[in-house]
Amino acid sequence: MAGVFKAYDIRGVYGDTLTDDLAWRIGCAFASWLKPRTVVVGRDCRPHSVPLRDALAAGLTRHGAEVLDLGLCSTPISYHANGALGADASIMITASHNPGEWNGFKLCRAQAVPISGATGIAEIERIVERGEFGPPAATPGQVRAVNITDRYRQFVRSFAQIRRPLRIAMDFANAMGIVEAAALEGLFDTIRLFDTLDGSFPNHEANPLKPETLEALRETVRRERCDFGVAFDGDADRAGFVDERGEPVPMDMITALIATAMLERYPGATIFYDLRSSRAVREAIEERGGRPMMSRVGHAFIKQQMRDHDAVFAGELSGHYYFRDNYYTESSALAALHVANLVSSADVPLSELIRPFRRYAASGEINSRVADVNAVFERIERAYPSARCTRLDGLTVEFDDWWFNVRASNTEPLVRLNLEAATPEEMARRRDEVLALIRT
Repeated sequence: MAGVFKAYDIRGVYGDTLTDDLAWRIGCAFASWLKPRTVVVGRDCRPHSVPLRDALAAGLTRHGAEVLDLGLCSTPISYHANGALGADASIMITASHNPGEWNGFKLCRAQAVPISGATGIAEIERIVERGEFGPPAATPGQVRAVNITDRYRQFVRSFAQIRRPLRIAMDFANAMGIVEAAALEGLFDTIRLFDTLDGSFPNHEANPLKPETLEALRETVRRERCDFGVAFDGDADRAGFVDERGEPVPMDMITALIATAMLERYPGATIFYDLRSSRAVREAIEERGGRPMMSRVGHAFIKQQMRDHDAVFAGELSGHYYFRDNYYTESSALAALHVANLVSSADVPLSELIRPFRRYAASGEINSRVADVNAVFERIERAYPSARCTRLDGLTVEFDDWWFNVRASNTEPLVRLNLEAATPEEMARRRDEVLALIRT
């Protein structure tokens, strides 16, 4: 059981650190702690998601909860079902982009509010460890199959504004993007890659953050002369994009692009951007009359900040795109649709739509192993006394013509540097300067 209770979810290797018995205990603990009347449960396509579902549901129903079983679904669909069905909670069985032997649980309260380590996972772990489930309910709950697919499809398609025929390549990586993107069927011509559900992920890892996973998509976009391509991760709560030339589009540039669409729909709205994002994202939101706000890294933080400020949209550098319309949660189908709407309405291809946001030179994320993270932060602050410094997540240091963020890894003795400057030459010089401070 050690190590499966994480900062944002519960995750481990099936049959080793994550077993059916542990799933049953988690179901008992979840129901004992939150006392939900109804719990939406969905699962990805890993073979062991079925026995985990059965064991989890047995624990939940033992303590009186009714389980609304979605069957196979994407994580965004499970979030949508949580809110749309008025459930008290939801649990998605998935290990996202992890290899096929992994599995896990993503937990939410009502209205798809995430449960993190600080807001419940640690307490559930304590209950599991001590076995303090309390007595079974006098009347056990029932498991009821629920089909939310058509409802989600109608929700996504209500945002469609396709002005001309499009051809879009979609790489599903044998995973839940197949179910997520079903909401888009018929809106444009789709070239489908790896569209057979297979939880062993035989073609490539379901992780669009890794450049090597995009090779087949890039080749297909070029060969088939597509308008762009989309790659989904394992549970389809993330999406990566390539333009009409097959070139990967940085995910913060997609944030800026979708922000333009959201501000047309919701003038003057608040939009959050990941603090690692290009300064161009903030500028693009301001230029279109929106209110940009910087967010911490991590979906639980971003979703709470969005709720606190009634933000309509947020984008994260990892390819998560969050929409108020989907209960402040991810919807990769909506992200793909907004990009398709914009491309279909433009006289130029996606690469040209993105070009105005490519204003600065970025270092990309650079990891450094350090002995003392706080000492690194203190050393940097002393080195730049005239800078604007914020501690929203790690340390962000800003000047008029360059900036950087240094933040600690949650799991390793590493700090992660993201730096941006006006020119590639200035970026390289400043990057080396800051790395020298970090690695002293």
